[in-house]
Amino acid sequence: MVGLGYVGLPLARRAAAAGLAVVGVDTDAEVVAGLAAGRSHVQDIGAAAIAGMLAAGFTATADFAAVSTADTVVICVPTGLVDGEPDLRAVLAAGRAVGARLRPGSLVVLESTSYPGTTEEVLLPLLESGGLVAGVDFNLGYSPERIDPGNGEYVLENTPKVVAGLTPVCAKRCAAFYELLVDSVVVAAGLREAETSKLLENSYRLVNIALVNELAVFCDRLGIDVWDVLRCSATKPFGFQPFSPGPGVGGHCIPVDPRYLANRARAEGLPCSVVTTAHEVNTGMPGYVVRRARDILARDGGRVFGARVLLLGVTYKADVADLRQSPATGVVRQLRALGAEVSYHDPHAPTFTVDGDPVPASSGVDPGTDLVVLLQAHRDYDLAHIARTAKAVLDTRGIMDGDNVERL
Repeated sequence: MVGLGYVGLPLARRAAAAGLAVVGVDTDAEVVAGLAAGRSHVQDIGAAAIAGMLAAGFTATADFAAVSTADTVVICVPTGLVDGEPDLRAVLAAGRAVGARLRPGSLVVLESTSYPGTTEEVLLPLLESGGLVAGVDFNLGYSPERIDPGNGEYVLENTPKVVAGLTPVCAKRCAAFYELLVDSVVVAAGLREAETSKLLENSYRLVNIALVNELAVFCDRLGIDVWDVLRCSATKPFGFQPFSPGPGVGGHCIPVDPRYLANRARAEGLPCSVVTTAHEVNTGMPGYVVRRARDILARDGGRVFGARVLLLGVTYKADVADLRQSPATGVVRQLRALGAEVSYHDPHAPTFTVDGDPVPASSGVDPGTDLVVLLQAHRDYDLAHIARTAKAVLDTRGIMDGDNVERL
């Protein structure tokens, strides 16, 4: 396993549990040392799971030499954005390192999310740089990761795994590997189909979240309870899937993956207006939250400047310790610009920094707090108690009740 993050480590755990000899390679020395000592840096993988992996023979290293003896090499390195453009530096580095050590007869699978064509146009030439030919001397496949942090119902084993290969034989080899690890394998027509399927999955979520976010703004303007609208619509047993509005989108997937689709479309001279507009809508939600907070604070002669605002839940997702792309960052930035004194509380985030300045951590709601903004409804929160004790609450999740509570 090349890359031992939130995708690679669960895959390594599952492979070790299936009886495979597993070596994990990661360039982060702290990650390697922690795993060797039995410590996990991934929330869904506990210390007991790491101990089980080590007992099964798993080793973590920063040395790519293990590639030369591996039957299968799975690349699970991160991809992201730099100035809005795809960032494939980690894939490029991994491809070079693997290509220099690849042995005949092996299978290489890319799991990193990227635009269609990445496996063939970017990774393949790097793997062939050592003289081996893909589809002849080694097998090449792609399988998009489907990890949902914090989801205890759908885990790696019971989530269908899409696979594809450069050739039909490569696809069969790739499917045979994942059949050892998961309950169901779905073979795509080709590498580009598999790559695009991941982008579609997260673009679908991006667009539908943007739709209900726009609806929330519309309903607020007209005095309509958007949460009741959603409740009613969700009773339709066909043709509708409920999504919820909120302060924006975060994490590694939804704010990032659709941009790969839009970037590739733009490179081909094709429109991708729905995805682009959806991104703009969701990016604007932190500003909308701040406008609503400003309106609440302005009532009864109050003002934002100097007001004490407490943010509850600053990770990007409830009950997940991940701050990547969190909409809380934009909320803090804009509240500070208006002169508010912002603090936060989050049991999953011991520290929170925006633009290089730490946001003060709070022990909870106190009498001096002018406004509480619920961004993520972590299960640790006693929301009924917060509603009773806070002066005013802006609930961006639509789950709190009380005379002093205003929902997004």
